[in-house]
Amino acid sequence: MIAGGEIAALLLLAVAAVVYFVFASFLAGAGYQPAFPAVVTSMLDLAEVGPSDVVYDPGAGTGAILFRAARERGARTVGIEIEPVRVALLRLRRYLQGPRDRVEVRWMNLFEADYRPATGVAVFLWPEAMRRLQPILEAQLAPGSRVVRHWHEIPGWTPVRVDPRHRVYLYRWEGRRPSAVV
Repeated sequence: MIAGGEIAALLLLAVAAVVYFVFASFLAGAGYQPAFPAVVTSMLDLAEVGPSDVVYDPGAGTGAILFRAARERGARTVGIEIEPVRVALLRLRRYLQGPRDRVEVRWMNLFEADYRPATGVAVFLWPEAMRRLQPILEAQLAPGSRVVRHWHEIPGWTPVRVDPRHRVYLYRWEGRRPSAVV
């Protein structure tokens, strides 16, 4: 039988794990938010993600965007995550559920990643994190790359398509701040 003190310790450990999982990424300035399935579908649809794409997911979290883009759209995906527990879970998920050949998980700071290989970037970050990432994307993305963002628009960029219901914005990078011309 488990004693009352052991139950309390297990409950405290469970609460600590949840708090850590939800709030640890705040230390890196990104914060954790789950991406709901309808939002992920909208992001992938608006960006027209397909088998020839290399989609980067900075702040990959639990991999909602990462795995769906690989499984359902055949894209090669790169998830970037700094929080070690999430990285371990993403790698375990990749190993157990795959597709191993199209999903890569990088344990690193999303502000230090090389985005040059990306044909698409799926971003669900808080405004402050996006403000820091924006000049990196502007310096590294190739013309024609797509950036799809949930909830907040990218300051100074003009979306080429919008899903107002899910608050998803698609931008096309042309080597300068995107315009409304597709």
